Amino acid sequence: MLTGVWLIVALVVAIAVMIFMISKLKVHPFLSMLTISIVLALLVLPIDKVAGTINAGFGGTMTSIGIVIILGALIGFIVEKTGAAIKIADLVVRLVGKNHPELALLIMGWIVSIPVFCDSGFVILNPIRKSLRAKTKKSAVALSVCLSLGLYASHVFIPPTPGPIAAAASVGLGENLLLIIGMGALVSIFALIPSYFFALYIGKRVKTPDDEDNDENDNDENIVNAFDNLKNEYGKLPNAWLSFAPIVVPVIAMALGTIANIFKWGPVFSFIGAPIIALFIGLIFGVILLFVTGKIKNFSVLTEENLKIVGPILFITAAGGVLGRVIADAGVVQFVTENAGTFKALGILFPFIIAAILKIAQGSSTVAITTTAAMLGLFTDPNSVMTALGFTTPVAAALVVMAIGAGAMTVSHANDSYFWVVTNMSGMTPEQGYKTQTLGTLVSGIGSIIGIVLLSFIFI
Repeated sequence: MLTGVWLIVALVVAIAVMIFMISKLKVHPFLSMLTISIVLALLVLPIDKVAGTINAGFGGTMTSIGIVIILGALIGFIVEKTGAAIKIADLVVRLVGKNHPELALLIMGWIVSIPVFCDSGFVILNPIRKSLRAKTKKSAVALSVCLSLGLYASHVFIPPTPGPIAAAASVGLGENLLLIIGMGALVSIFALIPSYFFALYIGKRVKTPDDEDNDENDNDENIVNAFDNLKNEYGKLPNAWLSFAPIVVPVIAMALGTIANIFKWGPVFSFIGAPIIALFIGLIFGVILLFVTGKIKNFSVLTEENLKIVGPILFITAAGGVLGRVIADAGVVQFVTENAGTFKALGILFPFIIAAILKIAQGSSTVAITTTAAMLGLFTDPNSVMTALGFTTPVAAALVVMAIGAGAMTVSHANDSYFWVVTNMSGMTPEQGYKTQTLGTLVSGIGSIIGIVLLSFIFI
């Protein structure tokens, strides 16, 4: 068995090979992580313990977070398919007004992407972006960047998006999603503010065909009406309160559970506040959305479609749990503890750097988040990397999840599907995509980690 510095060398090589398999050989992340975990386990563990470690890592992760990810994703799918996301977007446009379309799209994207995947969110909201562009004559690039980065911020920071949920479970906060939601909303501010000003800046320097003077363009009226046409495609839209309910009600339920635990209100509120129950209540409101919009007959089909999307995420998350368990059982923590001075010097930057490397190398934010979080382990486990680095409180663990999310958005480029969704639907060339989407996600990520570092000085 490998020990000491050779153990770390083996781990680094294993991660490098895993990245190569995913990014170059196009092996599915689940199979890549599982293969690397088994090979690494054979190198660092007694052979009679390998199978047990693999099973424990996979089963433990699925037990703690599987249902939560499924429920959260299903809520988002219903919000998308019933037109509730469109209603939310419409409300934001009305509140912020056409005088601030960039800000409206930034906020709109941030809210919609809490339950909806950022890729889907951009596709759904792009007609609104085009409509606002035609009405206001603002920079099409600035509007695209604001929408893209607003969607991205909540995608990596705020549950019920699967990435943050999986990371929370991996570090030991699966039953405290309210803390992750609150911390994610706070850290998002550090991403959104620089993103907004970057969008205004880059919008003056990068031009697309949509930015050409089209005051006499006959298509303007059609573009202005694109949002209305989109709403008509969904048929009957729910009211604003019901549109928000599947997202807001679970948060309220978790808040009640937290307060109940503090003031000893009894088991009922604690039961309601458990993430699985809170999200199930949110799903009930999602079903009500289906009834109100006349789409309840599609519930079974929507569920099947959602499970097809969520399945790979669950498997990737579980494979990440296997890798994390192998690392924990191999003695990596002992090495980190013996060299704690070197690793602790990086502080909260350590998880950020690991996630950023994984993101840049293989493209998927979800894979970067789940893999990094699994490597760090539980903050309550004395044998975890989290403990060795000194992240031993719930708040510290929540900041680690945020740092992982910040790294996982730094940066989006050609190996990321979201890069191509934003670039193609905005009418930009790949070169323009690098100047806008890639550079914009760098600005968002750096802004986020600066805020996280400042928060770490206060809370850790």
